[in-house]
Amino acid sequence: MMQNDPIFKIQRYSIHDGPGIRTTLFFQGCPLRCPWCHNPESQKMPGKIQAEEMDGLVSRLMAEIEKDRIFYDESGGGATFSGGEPLSRPDLLFRLLDLCREREIHTCVDTSGYADAKFLSGLSEKANLILYDIKLMDARAHEVLIGKPVFPVLDNLRRLSDRGARVCMRFPLIPVMTDTKANIDAVISFLEKDTVFRKIHILPFHKAGEGKYAALKLENPMAEINPPSPERVAQVKAEFESHGFQVIIGG
Repeated sequence: MMQNDPIFKIQRYSIHDGPGIRTTLFFQGCPLRCPWCHNPESQKMPGKIQAEEMDGLVSRLMAEIEKDRIFYDESGGGATFSGGEPLSRPDLLFRLLDLCREREIHTCVDTSGYADAKFLSGLSEKANLILYDIKLMDARAHEVLIGKPVFPVLDNLRRLSDRGARVCMRFPLIPVMTDTKANIDAVISFLEKDTVFRKIHILPFHKAGEGKYAALKLENPMAEINPPSPERVAQVKAEFESHGFQVIIGG
């Protein structure tokens, strides 16, 4: 492993990060600071990858991806690039996507959409599927809670829609924060009016990352927040479905 490794975890046999059985590579570094983040260790940006390190890094990561090829072939799976934010390292991400395409390995990229528009354009050409988070529609709430403006996220999503990109939406259902009538109505309205995307995964908040905050000696901003009830999750699912969305819980 290189110092300041841009990949902080590789998860094998994943079934929640795209179709089939997948190997998920988690990129180090994220421009956002979502209070409900389950990977707080991923937020700090690593140092620059030196040119002499890049070829070896790419080879090492592709070797890890190739190890599970038999499972991809049998299940329709492949490699998923998550984070953190994969588009925080577009040089590395795009090289891996190109090599996966050459070797006929299906690829997913899980992104917040908060990135330079040119990188989203490149992503639409290289990835087989983009998993795209939509969190908060109110500009002030997005900036206060998440730390960045919402407009790049929405503008990039419009561009992906216009380009006919293969996108599956993901909506984190967070009590008090994203789980409000005003926010859910705004998400539905935006997707209906500004995009062609009608498949969405609802991701209910859970406390799986709680131990990481203690281990990292970080304050957990979600310590007093409980996961939404199954009844509430079902209500939100029904609301999206009433507007013609195909809804999956989790994943």
